[in-house]
Amino acid sequence: MKTFSEAVAVGKVSTAETWDIFDSLDRADINFMIGSWKGTSFPTDHPLDGVLEAFQWHGKRFDDAEHVHPLVFKAISGGTASVDPVWMLPVVRWLDRLPIPKSEVVGRALQLSLPLFTTSRSCARLRLTNYRGKESATMIYDALPIHDIFRKVDASTVFSVMDLKGMEQPFFFVLQRE
Repeated sequence: MKTFSEAVAVGKVSTAETWDIFDSLDRADINFMIGSWKGTSFPTDHPLDGVLEAFQWHGKRFDDAEHVHPLVFKAISGGTASVDPVWMLPVVRWLDRLPIPKSEVVGRALQLSLPLFTTSRSCARLRLTNYRGKESATMIYDALPIHDIFRKVDASTVFSVMDLKGMEQPFFFVLQRE
C-alpha cells in the first residue's frame, strides 16, 4: 500500500489505493479543523478532478463548529469570497455524470460573476461522524446532501472525501492549513 506522500509523488492513484490511504490515516477532530484551508483535488480519474481549481477554488474556512464556509474562491481583486453552495443544487446529482469544463476561461467567468453568488453567512457545520469505521470531523452542508469527511495527514494537512449519496465514484481532495 502506498502512503499519502508516495501517492502525492506519483500524481494519480486508483480509487481502491486512495481508499486504503484514507482508511489508514488518523481521525481529525473538530478543533483541529478550525481555521482557513487551501484546497486541491486528489487525482483518481474522478470527473471533478481539476474542476474546482479551474474555477479558482481556494479552499474552505472553519470559523467554529457551527459556522463553516465550504466553498471559498479566489476573487478577481486578489482576495477570497465565500460562495453559497445552494447554487449547485440543480446539478449536484449529476456531478460525476456530466462533463464539466476545466478551462481558464470558465474560471475567469466565475470570478467575474462571484458577487452574484457570494455570501457572508456560513453554509455548513462540523460534526464528528463515524465513516468507514473511524470517527472523524465531517463537514455537513446546510442545503446540499453532501458530507466532507476529514482525516489527518499531519499538523497542517488533511485528506478528505466528498460523500454524496448516489455518486458512483468518490471525490477526494486535500486541504493545507493556511
